[in-house]
Amino acid sequence: MLELLAYLQDPVLVARFQRRCGLFPVEAAHHSGGTTRASEPTPVHADKPREQLRGRWDHQDKNSNYKHKENGYADGGCSTPQYEVRNWLLHFLFLFSAGLGHEIFYITCLPCVHWSVDPFLCRRLVNMWAVVMYVGQVMKDMLKLPRPPSPPVVKLETRVDAEYGLPSTHAMAATAISFTLLLSAPSRIQFQFEVGLLIAATLSSLVCLSRLYTGMHSVLDVICGVLISGFLMFLTYPYWETFDHFQLTSRISPVVALALPFFLCYTYPELEHYSTTRGDTTTILGAGAGSSVGYWVNEQLGQTFEPQGVLPVPLPTLTADTLALGAARLFVGAVALVGTRQVMKTLSLQVLYSWYKVPKHDDSARRRREIEVPYKFVTYTAVGLVNSIVVNRVFILVGLL
Repeated sequence: MLELLAYLQDPVLVARFQRRCGLFPVEAAHHSGGTTRASEPTPVHADKPREQLRGRWDHQDKNSNYKHKENGYADGGCSTPQYEVRNWLLHFLFLFSAGLGHEIFYITCLPCVHWSVDPFLCRRLVNMWAVVMYVGQVMKDMLKLPRPPSPPVVKLETRVDAEYGLPSTHAMAATAISFTLLLSAPSRIQFQFEVGLLIAATLSSLVCLSRLYTGMHSVLDVICGVLISGFLMFLTYPYWETFDHFQLTSRISPVVALALPFFLCYTYPELEHYSTTRGDTTTILGAGAGSSVGYWVNEQLGQTFEPQGVLPVPLPTLTADTLALGAARLFVGAVALVGTRQVMKTLSLQVLYSWYKVPKHDDSARRRREIEVPYKFVTYTAVGLVNSIVVNRVFILVGLL
């Protein structure tokens, strides 16, 4: 078993996948001199897998992808990547697929399900997204297993390079979102299940493969992400209906929806260096908390904006008018959410900077837990509230719903 785990975690597997897909590193010396030379990955050595794995786990607090500054913050260890692309079709496909796993995509895409498809489905997706992302992020910072080093891999992303690797939360989120939608939609929308299964498998697979192509995860990271997400779905699936009822009808639902996520964010595991995991987790749980309260408010007001008629309803026909209406909702909704985010971010930072007597232009102060967690949680809770309560009512006022 240790041999298999060591093999799956070997960065050479990632490098080989990148070369097969047409992504090659370019040596800096040759690159600057006007010529390029693509290097090949070193072959996987199968004779020392046990020692390799033991060495990685014994030194799991040493993330090879960052180096400390004097102030304790992480400084990305990789410079701007120099690489040669030989298959531009796969390059853009995987970059697009990688974008499907980013938090900003879900915060933009999931509201569209609420606005144009069914708030019920959006609620399910947000709930499951928050669960798997919190579990995945905490596991990363508890296990502290590094991402694949460069070389031999080519790293196409740098923002999260100071984060640890296992499990891949992109793989977890893509799996959870795709298959939660697949399992929840049949009771709400008429569609061919086999087609939905194919789409779910394709999208989640593309996101998983994109994490190898961008050099951000090992094969083991991705496999563990998929398996953990599947296990969490299996564990929670029998209670989805029960939680729906509690979330929409219980008097304590808003209190739990706000207090529990904030507590989880504020008690998030501390690291020796700054990492974006705590901030990203707070963003996700804040958006989920705001949406949950918003759905509860809509239920109490008796205006849930769910499809009318006998369920499951047929899928809307994709006509020019339907697409134009969807685009208009997306534009108006995005403006509302972005505006809310900007206003709440500015106000919350001003209050917190004043409370803790921090200079207004000290951007590094945002990384302190007592500032980062409250400002991100308040900001994205407001975004979730506006998404679930306000935007659809604005659509009614301007004739988009």
